[in-house]
Amino acid sequence: MNRRLVTILLIACVVAGICSLLVYRIVQGRLQAAKPMLTTQVVAAASDLKLGTVITPADLTTVSIAGGPPKDSILDPKEAIGRGVISDIYQGEPILESRLAPKGSGGGLAATIPTGMRACAVRVDEVVGVAGFVTPGMRVDVLVSGNPPNAPPNSGTVTKTILQNIQVLSAGTDIQKDAEGKPQQVQVVNLLVTPEEAQSLSLASQQKIQLVLRNPTDTKIAPSLPSTSMSNLFAGTTAPTPHRAVRAAAHPAPKPYSIVIQNGSSTTTEKFPTPGGQQ
Repeated sequence: MNRRLVTILLIACVVAGICSLLVYRIVQGRLQAAKPMLTTQVVAAASDLKLGTVITPADLTTVSIAGGPPKDSILDPKEAIGRGVISDIYQGEPILESRLAPKGSGGGLAATIPTGMRACAVRVDEVVGVAGFVTPGMRVDVLVSGNPPNAPPNSGTVTKTILQNIQVLSAGTDIQKDAEGKPQQVQVVNLLVTPEEAQSLSLASQQKIQLVLRNPTDTKIAPSLPSTSMSNLFAGTTAPTPHRAVRAAAHPAPKPYSIVIQNGSSTTTEKFPTPGGQQ
């Protein structure tokens, strides 16, 4: 067979294969576009829902998502109405069971308390509240300062860390954060503690309490922190001794004493110096 004819046939086969592939892709794309995509209607937030909000019908809407429903999603709005929000939900976000309080628990701060935990209120000022930066979700250590009942006299004030890595549930009278993200002065801070920690915190409230802000990612608990007393702060220091000028005592000039020498009819007097000045 002529070599030229073979080459022409091979080129024709390649071109035919490429054209067939292009036609297949075009037809497949049109078929997929014409085929209806499976979607699911789920309940979503019609507006931003803040922590502690009790959901009403006006707060809900439905959105379509491709594929099956997400795990823990709510398909019926009746399952969400009347339940409290325990984590901020933003507009258009599907509402999940894990973001809502159990049925019948209502809203507000109580709905955000996990089982077995307690919310303990601590009265603070701007300094104790770390200048207003203690906001819900932050982590703090609790320090107490006072005079131990069995301490020796004149031992001074003692400071001790009694709680570490404690979550802040709310700050101030409103459990919501400031809309502009600015720190706000608070009067009451609610801490999430165990029943045993709540007892310690109640006793500490009779003394001076200080909240220490910590990095939320730093969850390490120090095994034992010794207390610090006022005397430890000034250990190794002594009060400076005032400089006093030493004056030399003024000594009077020695007085001479004299000796009278009688030699016959002549009399002479000899004088000698002496420290005592005696004659």
